[in-house]
Amino acid sequence: MKSSNIQFERRKRRTRYAISQKASGRARLSIFRSEKNIYAQIIDDSIGKTLASASSLEKELKAKGSTVAGAEIIGKAVAERALKAGVKEVVFDRGGYIYHGRVKALADAARKTGLSF
Repeated sequence: MKSSNIQFERRKRRTRYAISQKASGRARLSIFRSEKNIYAQIIDDSIGKTLASASSLEKELKAKGSTVAGAEIIGKAVAERALKAGVKEVVFDRGGYIYHGRVKALADAARKTGLSF
């Protein structure tokens, strides 16, 4: 039986491969979540640069931490920063995480704020 870390890495690689096939020059909204915090970045893979980011470690966004409500705040913040940077369309990279709970809340908040995936 494979360990959960190996399975996670396989899911992550499979997701990134699918994104690279569909991306067609769009930026990527990448998510990382830990037990205490959640992070989101808008990355332009063609130049290898982060265009916008937000995390629950930032002083003004720290209030809710790594809860579903906190993830919604992070999603809204990263979408606002992306729109300010001129990015309107992104590809959602959930990494190896299941599209549920905090990941889903972050994605939905980013969509409501104006990003389109």
